[in-house]
Amino acid sequence: MVQDFFNWDVNIFLYFNNLGSPQWDAFWLLITEKETWIPLYVIFLILLYLKFGWKKTLVAGICIALMITCADQFTNILKNYFQRYRPCHNPDIQGMFRAIGCKGRGMYGFTSAHASNHVAVAIFVGVVLKKHYKYLIYILLFWAMMIAYSRVYVGVHYTGDIFFGMLIGVVFGIGFLYLYNYIIKKYKSKLD
Repeated sequence: MVQDFFNWDVNIFLYFNNLGSPQWDAFWLLITEKETWIPLYVIFLILLYLKFGWKKTLVAGICIALMITCADQFTNILKNYFQRYRPCHNPDIQGMFRAIGCKGRGMYGFTSAHASNHVAVAIFVGVVLKKHYKYLIYILLFWAMMIAYSRVYVGVHYTGDIFFGMLIGVVFGIGFLYLYNYIIKKYKSKLD
């Protein structure tokens, strides 16, 4: 059953990856790089600081750092368990897709840490700031999905890697929201 899913997933990947064209390659390569989004993470911290002060921002920042670390490590555990080659390392499909972002990537790709981390951050920040920025969560989820798609576009993840990575992001995003809210309520007098 798992192998049937993986075979089906290869066909979906090939379809979406081959929709790409050279004039869009630079854009999607930029989108897929972690460093591109560092300024946005700084903006998140500034918005949190402006709305909640430094103490709650520190708690949120620690939660975000732990959330990303946990989601990232969980995806690494799954990669080592399933040992599913990334498209760019899969000899069965070489030459069938556009591999524009494969240099320096690990061998295995199930599941996507990019997808899990960015979805988790989108949910966490979007919900924490929802009272102040009503539509921010939708913008952040679109941003996370764009980053997730970039991984298919550049040829480093199958669509199933992305889908399950996003599910992991939802779980960790919601889980760390509960942790954040618990800490804020428990230590309310010290954090105000």
